[in-house]
Amino acid sequence: MRDKSSVTPAGTVTGVVLGLLGVLSFSMSLPATRVAVGDLDPWFVAFGRAVGAGLLALAYLAVTRAPRPTAAQWRRLAVVALGVVVGFPLFTSLALVTSTASHGAVVIALLPAITAGFAVLRSGERPTPAFWVAGGAGLAAVLVFLVASGAVRGSVGPADLFLLAAVTLCGLGYAEGGALARDLGGARTICWALVLSLPCTVAVTAVSAWRQLPHASAGAWAGFAYVTVISMFLGFFAWYSGLARGGVAKIGQLQLSQPVLTLAWSALLLHEAVPAGAVAAAVVVLVCVALTQRLRAGSQRRVDDIGRYATDLR
Repeated sequence: MRDKSSVTPAGTVTGVVLGLLGVLSFSMSLPATRVAVGDLDPWFVAFGRAVGAGLLALAYLAVTRAPRPTAAQWRRLAVVALGVVVGFPLFTSLALVTSTASHGAVVIALLPAITAGFAVLRSGERPTPAFWVAGGAGLAAVLVFLVASGAVRGSVGPADLFLLAAVTLCGLGYAEGGALARDLGGARTICWALVLSLPCTVAVTAVSAWRQLPHASAGAWAGFAYVTVISMFLGFFAWYSGLARGGVAKIGQLQLSQPVLTLAWSALLLHEAVPAGAVAAAVVVLVCVALTQRLRAGSQRRVDDIGRYATDLR
């Protein structure tokens, strides 16, 4: 019998609140990474953050005496690890060596749509046509704002390809992790994924540190600490719990607001220019986000939930 102490119960309102906390946590990831890779090797930033978060995960799992995942859950955790522990940190770190955080927000705007797509493929969710229209309108508003703000400049280069790879893998990791968190709980899902990744992340971090001994300013280390503790660890506690409670496709649309928040952090921390049109764009995006939260986005998920809960009662 499974240990249900950390399983996430259903609840759309709570899911939205937790999802918003996750988005707020992630919205500063690109600016913090940009600061960190200014002094530190991008491979060290990408994998070192996972090592630090992995050690925190080991402590959390030990304190809570978490039972080990099943063989099937380990396979799904490998997908989570590929997407959010390795893929997204690595490719964003490589991209932000040459790209600005505000430019990175352009590609990040694709994340809700990609997450919803993977929710259909991996989680069995079936969003309605109206849901796709509302989500598409929010995506269009973000992209128009980013283009008008001047965040998009020049032709597509290696940094854009890195960012596209990061977003694709992240969407996969979000969808798989959100579905798995219905059984493991949000905290245990990210913790076990981090622990599973430790052999790889420790090895790459050690090689990176051996090739180039880390030396950085206080600001760079602060950025590294943020992406380690918040972006890679605590933020996922809220995010995966929110996805599990409210549905991957539906809660994933909350990330439509992330590019605007990222631009705000970029202006505040990195002094990157953000135009006054941000307010108007933010209003449009929030309206679209509200619509996606009111539309039924996971009818198939609810059918699956009923079957799963009935099984648990036996």
